Amino acid sequence: MSNRFVVEADGGSRGNPGPAGYGAVVRDAASGEPIAEAAEYIGHATNNVAEYRGLIAGLRAAHGIDPRADVLVRMDSKLVVEQMSGRWRIKHPDMRPLAAEAKAVFPPGRVTYEWIPREKNKYADRLANEAMDAGKAGRVWKSKQTFAVLGSTAASAAESDDPLAEAAAETSAGAVSAATVPAAAVARPAPAAEEPLAEPPPVAVGWAPDLGTPTTFVLMRHGETALTPEKRFSGSGGSDPDLSDKGRWQAERTAAALAARGTVQAVVSSPLARCRQTAQTVADRLGLEVRIEDGLRETDFGAWEGLTFAEVKDKYPADLEAWLASSKAAPTGGESFASVARRVSVARDKLLARHSGRTVLLVTHVTPVKTLVRLALGAPPESLFRMELSAASVSAVQYYADGNASLRLLNDTSHLRQPGA
Repeated sequence: MSNRFVVEADGGSRGNPGPAGYGAVVRDAASGEPIAEAAEYIGHATNNVAEYRGLIAGLRAAHGIDPRADVLVRMDSKLVVEQMSGRWRIKHPDMRPLAAEAKAVFPPGRVTYEWIPREKNKYADRLANEAMDAGKAGRVWKSKQTFAVLGSTAASAAESDDPLAEAAAETSAGAVSAATVPAAAVARPAPAAEEPLAEPPPVAVGWAPDLGTPTTFVLMRHGETALTPEKRFSGSGGSDPDLSDKGRWQAERTAAALAARGTVQAVVSSPLARCRQTAQTVADRLGLEVRIEDGLRETDFGAWEGLTFAEVKDKYPADLEAWLASSKAAPTGGESFASVARRVSVARDKLLARHSGRTVLLVTHVTPVKTLVRLALGAPPESLFRMELSAASVSAVQYYADGNASLRLLNDTSHLRQPGA
C-alpha cells in the first residue's frame, strides 16, 4: 500500500529577479504532520524559477521517503499549479526544463496539484525566507526542526564524518531534513540511483561485459571574456560578459576541430552569454541546434563577482578561508560547490536519459566541468582545486549502462595552437 503525502512548496525573489530561495515541507496526508523539510538559497533568480525549484525540492524530499507514494502538491502559485496540471501552456523557455524535471521525479499519475491561498502556505513561505536570509548572511540553510530519522539515507549520513556521504544525503534540490515516517515508507527506501551525488561503483577495466554504446559528454569550457585573462571571478551572479575577440577566435578553432572529428550529435549550453555564443559558433559549424540547460550554469560567486583572488582575500578573508576549507561554504550572497554539484548531477542525469548512446557537446564553465570530472572519478570535493581548465579547452567523459563512468580526456587545448607552433 502506498503512502500518501502532501507537499507544500514556495519560492521567492527579493527584486524579481534578485536574491532568491525556496522552501518546501512534506506532510503525512493522514495526520497533517510535517515529515520532511527542504530549503535553499539559489542566488539570482525570478519568483517563478524559485517556485519551480521549491516544487522540485519538495517532490524529491517526498520521493526520498517513499518513491511509490501518492502526492498532493499544494502551492499558492497559480502559474505553477496550472502549468503542472496541464491546463496552461509553458511558454517561457526557462520554465520548461524545470517543469520537465518536476514531472520526472515521480511516475505519471502519482502527483496531483491544488492551488491554495498564500495564508495557507505559510510554512513553505517561512522556509523560503529563512533560506534567503541564510544566503544573504553567507550561510547554508539548516532545518531548525529535530526529526527522528528511520531507515533513510539521511540517517546513515548523520552518523558519518564523510562529507561525500553527507552530500549524498541531501536531495538534488536542497538540504532536506527527513522525519519519522510510516513503516511502509521505511521498508521501501529510495533506490541508490536517486542519490545524485552517489559515486559509481568500481569496475575492473578490461574485464567488464559489453555494455553497448556509451553516452559521451564532450565538455567544453567557453571561450575567453574580458575577465578571463584578468583571472576575475565570473559566475552566474555577475555581469554575464560576452566573448572577447580572442574568445570568438577560440570558439571558431574549437568548432573546426570538432567538425573534423565528426562525432558530436547534439549541442547543449549553459544559459550564460559566453557559453551560448561559444555553443552557437560550434553548432553553426556542425549544422546542429543549441539546447539550453540551466543546471550547467556557473557557480554564483555572490559578493566576489568581478574580483580577483587577491581582492577577495583582502575584502572577504573569512569567506575565502571557509570556502577553501569546505565545499559547503559559500561566498557572501553566493553558492557553495556542494550546491553546484547537486544541480550539475541532476542536469547530468537528465541529459544522459535524453541522449543515451550519443555524443553530446556540453558548453559550460570551470566548476560544472570539474564537477562532472570529479563525480566520474569518485574524487573528493577538494579535487576541484587541483584541476587546471583553460578557456575553450575540451574534456570528455563516457557513461556506461551499468552506471560507471570513464574520464577519456581532460583540458585538451591542442586545437588552439597556432599553425606552425
